[in-house]
Amino acid sequence: MTIQLDTNALFQTFKISCFEELEQEIQNIAPSMVEYYLDELSSSINEPSYINRSNIQKTIYLDQYSLYLDYSDSVYMETLEKDDDYDTESLW
Repeated sequence: MTIQLDTNALFQTFKISCFEELEQEIQNIAPSMVEYYLDELSSSINEPSYINRSNIQKTIYLDQYSLYLDYSDSVYMETLEKDDDYDTESLW
C-alpha cells in the first residue's frame, strides 16, 4: 500500500530539514526505531495514494518500506506486504 506522508511531520520526526538528509539520519538510528517512527507517521492515514512512478525524484529503500520523493516535493511511503504464512497447526 502506498500513502502520502505529511512532509513536515516526517522532517520533525527525524529532526531533518530536507529529504536528502533522511537517508543519512536513518543510518544513524536503530532499525527498530525507524520502523516505529514510520509506523507512527502512517498510523493516522487510512487512504491509499496513487504515485506516478515517472515523477519520482529520489527513493530510499528500507526493509519493509520504500520512501519516494517526487518532483513536487511530496513524500510517499510504500509498505511491502509481509508473508506471515509461517504458522503451523501441528508438527506431527
